[in-house]
Amino acid sequence: MAFQSLAEFAALLQALPAPDAAAIAAAEARNGMLTKPPGALGRLEAVAIWMAGWQGTDRPSAKAPQIVIFAGNHGVTARGVSAFPAEVTVQMVANFTAGGAAINQLAKAFGARLDVHALDLDRPTADFTEKPAMTEAEVVAALLAGWNAVDPAADLFVAGEMGIGNTTVAAALAAALYGGTGWAGRGTGVNDAGLARKEAAVAEGVARHAGVLGDPLQVLRCLGGREIAAMAGAIARARKERVPVILDGFIVCAAAAVLAKAAPGALDHCIAGHLSAEGAHRRLLDALGLEPLLSLGLRLGEGSGAALAIGVVQGAVACHSGMMTFAEAGVAAG
Repeated sequence: MAFQSLAEFAALLQALPAPDAAAIAAAEARNGMLTKPPGALGRLEAVAIWMAGWQGTDRPSAKAPQIVIFAGNHGVTARGVSAFPAEVTVQMVANFTAGGAAINQLAKAFGARLDVHALDLDRPTADFTEKPAMTEAEVVAALLAGWNAVDPAADLFVAGEMGIGNTTVAAALAAALYGGTGWAGRGTGVNDAGLARKEAAVAEGVARHAGVLGDPLQVLRCLGGREIAAMAGAIARARKERVPVILDGFIVCAAAAVLAKAAPGALDHCIAGHLSAEGAHRRLLDALGLEPLLSLGLRLGEGSGAALAIGVVQGAVACHSGMMTFAEAGVAAG
């Protein structure tokens, strides 16, 4: 077992590998010799070099991406914070398994392996406005579920989520980690009254657990959810295995933010796949220092925006690794 307590997980986060500096230098040199004007491929060049650093080669690839969807249910839904009932989580997991969801189609389109992990859907977390969402044993189990879901042979990783009420949970995490108000958004489409209930739940949850706000992993335990903890565990495992990660929307970024707060630099292997339509996502990306690859107005979850960004990363590495240099092509470099 990789870790058995939050303290052990915290220690693991302090010993994460760094990118391969030699591979980055070699990729930068190769980029400078490719048959194009300097900088002509814009951000694709930086993406390819970033991939090279984590894969340890000047010719990175993205031929074996993995997408994992984690699902969990939340006790805070009893506060009327979602437009849909909690049963929808179970129903959507069945849809993922049957191949009928948007993420299934996107995984096929980009040649990604798709796995689905449902986490105790019949046992929602506690309502965090009343008590901690999870015990230490529960949050460690969820972190381990994510940790063990990552295929070390993958060359690119995407975590996605499904869980009615989890935009409220993500807003509570963001508020606890970064402070301020206004983190709650409309999620699945709640009306003004529903949004007011979300904002109240977030404020009550943060106030109730004020004593743990200085410890990001305790924040995850008290205000998080099983699928959010699992995504944090998966992102950490991907770093240990030197697998680059594309982050999805607000909820995934809230999970990632726990790691960023617990260990500065913990997200160096991550890139933001897209800017979602959830209002506070841009604010959270700014806090994380990440610039999204895409902005398409998506607000589906499931890892869908990050899955689309797989295509951008694949294009970046295809150009970088497959193009000829000026010398190979017999083209004058000018």
